[in-house]
Amino acid sequence: MEENVEVLEAVLKETVDLENIPIAEVFENLRCSREGLTTQAAAERLTIFGHNKLEEKKVRKFLKFLGFMWNPLSWVMEAAAIMAIALANGGGKPPDWQDFVGIITLLLINSTISFIEENNAGNAAAALMARLAPKAKVLRDGRWCEQDAAVLVPGDIISIKLGDIIPADARLLEGDPLKIDQSALTGESLPVTKGPGDGVYSGSTCKQGDIEAAVIATGVHTFFGKAAHLVDTTNKVGHFQKVLTAIGNFCICSIAVGMIIEIIVMYPIQDREYRPGTDNLLVLLIGGIPIAMPTVLSVTVATGSQRLSRQVGQGLGNVLIDPGMMSFWSE
Repeated sequence: MEENVEVLEAVLKETVDLENIPIAEVFENLRCSREGLTTQAAAERLTIFGHNKLEEKKVRKFLKFLGFMWNPLSWVMEAAAIMAIALANGGGKPPDWQDFVGIITLLLINSTISFIEENNAGNAAAALMARLAPKAKVLRDGRWCEQDAAVLVPGDIISIKLGDIIPADARLLEGDPLKIDQSALTGESLPVTKGPGDGVYSGSTCKQGDIEAAVIATGVHTFFGKAAHLVDTTNKVGHFQKVLTAIGNFCICSIAVGMIIEIIVMYPIQDREYRPGTDNLLVLLIGGIPIAMPTVLSVTVATGSQRLSRQVGQGLGNVLIDPGMMSFWSE
């Protein structure tokens, strides 16, 4: 038993190339046979390999909402709001509460729009993920049964037929050659023919044939899972976002220079009173900020993600779409 666990942990660490070794060695390394696994063996392997699903990032929506107020342009607007009630106070006049309320309202409106659009894009991605083979026909305890794809483990024997979505990475056994549409994963425009001994990827679709297969990888260890993980962890910033960031930085620098010049002209040169000068600075600060620009970025990226997810769902199959992926396509 301990020896089997050590061997399976080696498979988990991917020290064995199960995609290319002969089928006989696949069975040997996975400690399984063509008769499939028992329920007990499958349960033990589930504790080692985990469930056959991708990692789900849980984000608190309130913190995500506040995140849309945490960027350089929003900081300038927040500084203007503080200035409206803290500095614009004097000369026999009360704080400028109207400007304060107006600025905060604009921030909330922009953040709400960005949050809703990006949340909808996330829902589109979840809808696509829900279509990833929820069920699978698997050989357990010597008989065929339908199981949730999430409980598949390496070593399971599954049946693949016309119309099925491949539930996990697998090696094909005896049966009719398959026509597999894996365009959403590899970019191949036409279905490819797969025969006994060949590998198939989770998330691809069977267009023709009927065959059995041995599961070799599940969850985040599949080709699909690795690709999704790379996309999820990338820090690459798209060209579109770089351009808008540069514009925002230019606006902030221009406003800073303009305010310095305005202060020098109004107070030392023109000798204006404190409150009128502060009001002028507040107008310059608010008027020079493209406050909607972060919202334009978020809405554009989220809308593009939704549109792309619909196109993929209708024409290509199933693929994970995340708003962060748009940084690749915007290059």
